[in-house]
Amino acid sequence: MGTETGTRAAGAGPVRVLDVSGADYRRAFELFLAGTDEKPLTHARLGEVVAGLDRRRVLLDVGAGEGRTTAFLAQYFDRTVAVEPSAAMREKLRLACPEALVLPEPLDTAEPPGPADLVHLSHVLYYVPPADWLGTVRRVLDWVAPGGTLLVVLQNPESPCMRMAAHFTGVRYDLRPLAEQLSAQDTAQDAAQDADRATDRAAAQWTFAIEALDLHYRTDRLDEAVDVAEFMINVADLATMDPLPERAELASYVERHFTRPDGGYAIGHTQDMLTVRRAH
Repeated sequence: MGTETGTRAAGAGPVRVLDVSGADYRRAFELFLAGTDEKPLTHARLGEVVAGLDRRRVLLDVGAGEGRTTAFLAQYFDRTVAVEPSAAMREKLRLACPEALVLPEPLDTAEPPGPADLVHLSHVLYYVPPADWLGTVRRVLDWVAPGGTLLVVLQNPESPCMRMAAHFTGVRYDLRPLAEQLSAQDTAQDAAQDADRATDRAAAQWTFAIEALDLHYRTDRLDEAVDVAEFMINVADLATMDPLPERAELASYVERHFTRPDGGYAIGHTQDMLTVRRAH
């Protein structure tokens, strides 16, 4: 497909900064969900994580969004608590999970009623300055019950989606330094308390692991692929850019990097899942 066609599909002007409560964001998000294999693949993996839990009393979904994954997880737990500061998202969340206790406060001020056996923090750290990731996740770890698990999900820094975001915005996220900081800080705290048993105590308190889930968005239409690509590069720093990237440039990037041999488009968006398990 030629550049002229790509330019027409993109539309004129700069990429849009999408407001999570706006119609453009919702349309792009729905396009993404309609074309991605994310939900079936991530839900299958989440089901395996849940099956490995010792107890399933309370689920805490932090940044629950529109609630599709919350609803999937909630079926396995006695009680569900969801944190979602966006009013537009809470509307859909309450329809998807009518039995859930929904807290409208942002992550830094939310106060869940008690510890949870599974805490799910998926695609939330994009909205937190990287310098605050460690403090934010340590705060969330306080909400994990003994024997429970925290799951932190974010784009893999080497995924085609993240490379595209870095190309246009300079932003690239990576969970691995966070996992190393958490592990090192936990070990250091235990060392300060009891130097002779630091390693054993740290290993007994928390364990950390990262895995990657290989996911893809697919569509036969360039205009939809460009809209989803625009959604994917809407990182927090996009709103501060002047000038914004041009949509025609984004369309050209999509054609160059994501065209399939059959003429459709596929955008890989591999996700990393950081699993933090707390001992009893």
